[in-house]
Amino acid sequence: MKIRSAVLLFVLSLSASAFTLDVIDDIASSIRSGNPKNISKFFIDNIDLKVIEQEDVYSKQQAEMILKDFFTKHPVKSFTIAHKSQPKAGSQYVIGTLETLNGKFRTYFLIKTAGTQTLIQQFRIETENE
Repeated sequence: MKIRSAVLLFVLSLSASAFTLDVIDDIASSIRSGNPKNISKFFIDNIDLKVIEQEDVYSKQQAEMILKDFFTKHPVKSFTIAHKSQPKAGSQYVIGTLETLNGKFRTYFLIKTAGTQTLIQQFRIETENE
C-alpha cells in the first residue's frame, strides 16, 4: 500500500511538472509570435508588469494593451529561453532574450500554480543593460 501511494504521488508530481512545462512552452510561443492576447490569457487578474520604463500593477486588459503597444513598436524576430528555475512551492521563473527589429530585451516571467491553474504573476521586458 505504501509503495502504491508513493508511485501515485510520483506520477502526480510528474504530470504537474509536465503541465507547467506546457504552459511555459505556450507562453514562449506567444512571445515569439508577438501575440499579447495569448500571453495575457495566462495573466492573473492584477499582474505586476514592467515593459521598459512602464511599471506598475495592471489589470489583465491594461497589461494586454501595454504589450500590444510594445509589440507594435518592437516587432519580434525571436525569443529564446536562457534559464528556467526549478519549480519550488508552486512557483517557477523563466528568463529569456527577446530579439526585436529594434534590439534585444531581457524577458522575465514568474508563474505560480494553484490547483490546476498555472498563471503569470509577474512579467517583465527590460533593456539588456538593466
